[in-house]
Amino acid sequence: MRVLLVALGGALGSVARYGLSGFVHRYAPPSFPYGTFVVNVVGCLAFGLIAGLVEARSVISPTARTFLLIGVLGGFTTFSSYAFETFALLRDVEIGRALVNAAGQVGVGLLVLWLGYVLARAI
Repeated sequence: MRVLLVALGGALGSVARYGLSGFVHRYAPPSFPYGTFVVNVVGCLAFGLIAGLVEARSVISPTARTFLLIGVLGGFTTFSSYAFETFALLRDVEIGRALVNAAGQVGVGLLVLWLGYVLARAI
């Protein structure tokens, strides 16, 4: 059942990302990826609101959390998960791990993207 909720939420989140990003791209100058930027900011805000409600008031069931956080927001943007996990490390005073997570995901992500790009061009 949880896998179905994640799949359904992921589909909804992906469609929402496509819609919001496209909307922003229609009105923003093409000199910067504003659509992705807005999607990531909105996703982080939504993740923070939901996580805060869960921690402060426990008003969202585990099933709803799976649907919303993993499904909908996972399909909308995984950046919100990355940001929350880094925030949680900082909140728990795991500064070194937070820095490794933040720099590592960005740095390694860019490195392997470049590697895949180079490999694809060499084929």
